[in-house]
Amino acid sequence: MQTESLELSFLSIFALICFFIFFIIQKASSIIGDGVLLDKDFEKPQAFHNEPTARIGGLASVLSLMIFFIGYYLFFEKVLFEYLTISLALFFLGFLDDIKVKITPNVRLILMIVILSLSIIFFSIDIVHLDLNFLNIWFQNKIFKTAFILLCFLFIINGANLVDGFNGLLGFQLIIINLILFFISLDSSNTELTLLISGQIVILFSFILFNFPKAKMFLGDSGSYLLGSLTVINVIKTNNLNPEISSFFFCVILFYLFFEVFFSFFRKLIFKKSPLKPDKLHLHMLLYNFMEKRKKFNDNNFITSVIINLSYSCLIFPAILFKGNGIICRYWFFFLLIVYLVIYFRLYSFAKK
Repeated sequence: MQTESLELSFLSIFALICFFIFFIIQKASSIIGDGVLLDKDFEKPQAFHNEPTARIGGLASVLSLMIFFIGYYLFFEKVLFEYLTISLALFFLGFLDDIKVKITPNVRLILMIVILSLSIIFFSIDIVHLDLNFLNIWFQNKIFKTAFILLCFLFIINGANLVDGFNGLLGFQLIIINLILFFISLDSSNTELTLLISGQIVILFSFILFNFPKAKMFLGDSGSYLLGSLTVINVIKTNNLNPEISSFFFCVILFYLFFEVFFSFFRKLIFKKSPLKPDKLHLHMLLYNFMEKRKKFNDNNFITSVIINLSYSCLIFPAILFKGNGIICRYWFFFLLIVYLVIYFRLYSFAKK
């Protein structure tokens, strides 16, 4: 009981510290480096804002995270090397783009693959069980297992980066995922993982205060890489510690971030475009354009985020009720796939009119 009280006190103090870090970083962003941290490019395909906006959420997040890790060490006398290494390495990779250091998408992807591959091997990041027997057999091959885990990181990290430009879309998406993981860890009495996820949720809520409904900052590449990678580690750890929960359940809660990248990759290949070149044909962008033409709301940016995250929450709720049933979760994943494609092509057809 005393430990729980200390943890709550720590999280309360940490929440205040987070808020002030985000507040100070946001205020300083317009004067640091003659505005180099402001996103002023309104012509790029993924730009849906019309005012200079700080791409500095990643810096505030990583500073908050370092303070949290110090507190975590004081509680458990444990250094989270895998979290520290992956998050810091990917943060710096993304931060180079945020401060407008030119790195081609190909080079950035190669560097990300190298960082993640070395981290997976060095820290023995492992998926202990899956619901698919043929994958469990293939997992006996270390190269295949490493490649599979690498793809999990790549899809979710890039999915997070893809949806960061809309007010509240990424922040609430990661909050929903991590809240589900939090309650699973709490229910299984895993104190260390519960506190770890709690700290990340506090950081995400601090970010949301400056990103929704009107964005004063975005996470930027650094923040989306950082928090996207931490979410993947959280999912892997929760999956490993709760074998009674279907692995497909975790696929369901990650569906939107995963499939947005997966579908985009093959869509661009089919139309003979570079998968690494941004365009305006992602689901959230098509939904935004649909509402802009209908002229039903004054600010369709944050309304788009509300619609997607509310729909996503409703669609994954049945899987939460049956998270231990692998068959139901498996079919629900494919149901989400069908729902996504139906909605996507309806919006795409409207955009072409």
